[in-house]
Amino acid sequence: MALLPEDIIDRLIQMERRIQALSTAVNTRPLINEIRPDPDPDKPQSTKPVLRIFDAHNHELFADDMATGGLARPWLQLMPPVDHLKEAKWPSTTSTSFTAIAQSFNPVWQPKMRLAMYTKVSSGATGQVQVMVDGVQFGPTVAAGQTFDHTGLLPFADFGTKFGKVMTVEIHARIASGTGTVYAQPVSMYGTQT
Repeated sequence: MALLPEDIIDRLIQMERRIQALSTAVNTRPLINEIRPDPDPDKPQSTKPVLRIFDAHNHELFADDMATGGLARPWLQLMPPVDHLKEAKWPSTTSTSFTAIAQSFNPVWQPKMRLAMYTKVSSGATGQVQVMVDGVQFGPTVAAGQTFDHTGLLPFADFGTKFGKVMTVEIHARIASGTGTVYAQPVSMYGTQT
């Protein structure tokens, strides 16, 4: 006997069963439009939940501060206040070779960095300023007297192995011609995303 096509009633019954199954699945799955914090494994007695987010390499990218609220990780370094109006107090050099005049140590959380600084040179001379990150130049060399303001990728071959570790940021300066002093004062520095 040849197979007969299903009639419309059989098809409607099958569709109704499928719709019922989908409706049941939608109503029993957990919500995917909110983040529910997990208990803190380091504080099993704590009643406050902690929110942690990890990347594909299991680096903890974000955590909230359970004690007072706010951001726990990444902790963000803040620049100390400086006297940006009196260059005599700025890091400086009279050397004609590039010389490190300022140095800082910072954790690596983001793949990019923005650094802005004022530069000056004494009258009758010209100078240059550049930034080094772990011994590799970051951004352009600027003529003293210009503002250095650069955002770019950190010069690491493998960001994943440097994540969370400390990088060294140095400002180098030199007199290019004449006799005098080159000054540089950072005014903003922070990590950013790609």
